[in-house]
Amino acid sequence: MSSTPRKRREALVYHAKPKPGKIQVVPTKKYSTQRDLSLAYSPGVAEPCLEIEKDKENAYKYTTKGNLVAVISNGTAVLGLGDIGPEASKPVMEGKGLLFKIFADIDVFDIEVDTKDVDKFVETVKNIAPTFGGINLEDIKAPEAFEIERRLKEELDIPVMHDDQHGTAIISAAALLNALELSKKKMEKVKIVINGAGAAAISCTKLYKAFGAKPENIVMLDSKGVIRKDRPDLSEEKAEFATSRKIDTLDEAMKNADVFVGLSIADIVTPEMLKSMAKRPIVFAMANPDPEIDYNLAISTRKDLIMATGRSDHPNQVNNVLGFPFIFRGALDVRSTKINEEMKMAAVKALAELAKEPVPEQVNIAYGETRMNFGPDYIIPKPFDPRLITKVPPAVARAAMESGCARHPIQDWEKYEEELLERMGSDNKITRLLMNRAKMDPKRIVFAEADHLDVLKAAQIVNDEGIGIPILLGRREVIQELMQEIDFEADVEILDPKSDEQEDKRKDYAEAYWKTRNRSGVTLYDAENFMRLRNYFAAMMVNTGDAEALLSGYSRAYPTVVKPMLELIGLAKGVSRVAATNLMNTSRGPLFISDTSINIDPPAKDLAKIAQMTARTVQLFGLEPVIAMISYANFGSSKDPHASKVKEAVSYLHRWQPELKVDGELQIDFALNREMLQSKFPFSKLAGKKVNTLIFPNLDSANSNYKMLKELNHADSIGPIMMGMKRPVHILQLGASVEEMVNMAAVAVVDAQEKERKKQKENL
Repeated sequence: MSSTPRKRREALVYHAKPKPGKIQVVPTKKYSTQRDLSLAYSPGVAEPCLEIEKDKENAYKYTTKGNLVAVISNGTAVLGLGDIGPEASKPVMEGKGLLFKIFADIDVFDIEVDTKDVDKFVETVKNIAPTFGGINLEDIKAPEAFEIERRLKEELDIPVMHDDQHGTAIISAAALLNALELSKKKMEKVKIVINGAGAAAISCTKLYKAFGAKPENIVMLDSKGVIRKDRPDLSEEKAEFATSRKIDTLDEAMKNADVFVGLSIADIVTPEMLKSMAKRPIVFAMANPDPEIDYNLAISTRKDLIMATGRSDHPNQVNNVLGFPFIFRGALDVRSTKINEEMKMAAVKALAELAKEPVPEQVNIAYGETRMNFGPDYIIPKPFDPRLITKVPPAVARAAMESGCARHPIQDWEKYEEELLERMGSDNKITRLLMNRAKMDPKRIVFAEADHLDVLKAAQIVNDEGIGIPILLGRREVIQELMQEIDFEADVEILDPKSDEQEDKRKDYAEAYWKTRNRSGVTLYDAENFMRLRNYFAAMMVNTGDAEALLSGYSRAYPTVVKPMLELIGLAKGVSRVAATNLMNTSRGPLFISDTSINIDPPAKDLAKIAQMTARTVQLFGLEPVIAMISYANFGSSKDPHASKVKEAVSYLHRWQPELKVDGELQIDFALNREMLQSKFPFSKLAGKKVNTLIFPNLDSANSNYKMLKELNHADSIGPIMMGMKRPVHILQLGASVEEMVNMAAVAVVDAQEKERKKQKENL
């Protein structure tokens, strides 16, 4: 699957370091004292054991069973790799476990079973089933997969689903319902061509039938051609969809067809076939990585086409992650005995309806859209949509209850929705949103210290991932040598500010700089010398439009890098002071901390301005800021000037921007604990709200807190994000990691996008 030696090495290192694999077991109870251990194991553990012996349902009360899914495979049909065996399938199963966790907060044990015998496989799963609340079958070849799932569903009393079959079916069915609505066509009347007859294709077609598609209007093809009733040796699954029509080829089947669904191979559909379809055709070309017909070719061939693929770089991605985490979430939460047709259809309807609702700004921002609306290019929700967890699981849970297979019905739906929202904290969605938004419109980024290996590695990732277009500053021979060492073979611009070849550019930059600083004691000679320094040269590149963004600071102390940026770049219009915020991806969700890098002890008015700038940055990420102004005191409990300063800053904010959700002064535990805050200070503007932004009274506290979070809780940090600069300039912390630099490159690109958009609005 890896196309180059470097990509192969990266993938192997990712899976091997710093510890092998992608998932681990983490204790959920205290274990620090002898008392804790005696409760966790002997003798205390006997009590829940005895309760479960009395009633097996108590396993859900006293163990992890209710939130634990087994991802089980024998490795006979792994991704695009085929039958590679159970051990070789384990990285994929761990990856599936990772998706369960980050999208729906479901814990997973991956189980690789060393048998191709259906009876033995079923017996193995049945024997271990008491451990789990649900079973996700994965990467098992057909036709064995059909038999395995059928028997396990019949013989077990917990949810069982083969995602390879049903995931694509559920997502594509939701897309098809919406596409038909837009095309003004009815499911029971449309002619459907299914190219492919594997597990996913069979399951898709069955689900379309459940929504009204007529068997006589369906033509299915496999590698031998049209599946006809007169073909010998058809499997039971294929025979269900055999047609009596006298056609043999895809070309013939496509004539006057309304819908094409591809789960086969690339480039099998031609423009001529597309032209032969009915008016307003629907094409779901879901072969990966390359669809049955190229997206751009298809939409240029038929202007009335509605198209979906399996790819994220085109509209309407049919992505299984929209389904399986949330379907199991709903099934587990009502302790369903199965995942039945009613539950799958409920998931389909929930996804279809969600696509018709107004899209959150967070999603619009991630995909670089002004406003995404239900239409030909948006018939299915995006994987980054935060509403998925509150829409799909409740629909599935209700269907389980109404169809009689829920053993633990939900009584309070509002409380359930709150619980689902709390589960979102386990995922770093905001980082993926940031990366996705950067890729929508990548900008030229100057890496001012590119002759350092880690900086170059970060630039390589930024280039490879399409996050931005790197411009490498530093000693050319060193950069080229390092590029060779890490197989960085892209055609990128390399500039050495000290080299003779940059003499003309240095002179131009020096003169432009001198003209802005000649009344501040800077001579032209000084300016020319400054331009030999990479940070000055890089800043002038951004000032003159030779680049759109700048990253520096990896090898130098923060203040020494900030100084030339303030001198050359300057402050944005209406800004009197710059500041920095760090975005921390914590277990409770994203948390912004300010000011982490610049203002040592800002007075009250400046503290209020820092809060305002941070609020705008939070909005840039598509979130509504909920701001706590932090102190060692709560609401006037101390008259000390340090606490009074924070109180005064809050007073400014309440006058300047009364609609802003901000309050203080507050101790940090009250700010982060909604129950405590509601109980003790119900009058607060933050009561009952989840705080996502903390403004600290000084640099000591903000910087120390963000670094402590990073080290002790392993919270990912994005920042420091410079706020208030005229152009997109961001200063790294000394010795930043490759990952941190990549994240900051994405921030720089998004910052450039936003400043460009703002300038365009001002020019209208």
